[in-house]
Amino acid sequence: MINIVIHGAAGRMGKRLVALASVDTELQIVGAIEHPSSPMLGQDCGQVAGVGSLGIPVSATWPDDADVAIDFSSPQGAAHALDHCLQASLPLVIATTGLESDLLESIQAATSKIAICHAPNMSMAVNLTMKLVEQAAKSLKHVAGGVDVEILERHHRFKEDSPSGTALQFGKIISQQMTIERHVHGREGQVGKRSASEIGYHAIRAGDDPGQHTILFGMMGELIELRVAASNRDCYASGALQAAKYIVGKPAGLYSMYDVLGLT
Repeated sequence: MINIVIHGAAGRMGKRLVALASVDTELQIVGAIEHPSSPMLGQDCGQVAGVGSLGIPVSATWPDDADVAIDFSSPQGAAHALDHCLQASLPLVIATTGLESDLLESIQAATSKIAICHAPNMSMAVNLTMKLVEQAAKSLKHVAGGVDVEILERHHRFKEDSPSGTALQFGKIISQQMTIERHVHGREGQVGKRSASEIGYHAIRAGDDPGQHTILFGMMGELIELRVAASNRDCYASGALQAAKYIVGKPAGLYSMYDVLGLT
């Protein structure tokens, strides 16, 4: 049995992590952490998640008997979780998105001391699609007449970062394979003819959409479209839990969902 701590346990994703971990026979929730000012402190994390009492209160205090932690909170929360896990030598899955460069550097530095799994998206389907996009970009690199690459992403109205970290990761993969360095975010007005040496990003925010990404490779006379979509948030929670199981017992280092899924 793996003792797991969920950081950000009262958030939208934290609740789903609690719900899914509570019925996973390989996992035991030993901590449900929230910010010290959270109104949920003291409440049973299972009750907060809507799955009944689990006997673990939402708390700002980390337990001492954890084997691994998952952070699915906010950039500020991720920094707090990273600091604690460094001090406690605790493996950490960072599923929070919208992280700034200074925190990314801190994560990289921390991997010399603890095992960290960090990915812009925890969905297994998304990460498989990233592999397919990588192969497509590699194969299309030298197409005569060039290839127009456009990335469209759609998320719920509450998402604060734009474009999504997943969309940016798709762009990074394509950029590396096709040597495209110009990244354009939306278009408006008389922008002129499209350059072949750019990747276009378009972000849509509407309703409660849990996430969709479409990657277009446009050529003269034909088009390749790769699309991956979530029907609910459980795919992200399931991937994060799988990553937590994977990094327990692993040596210090930076791991990705490619490692978790055996795609490396």
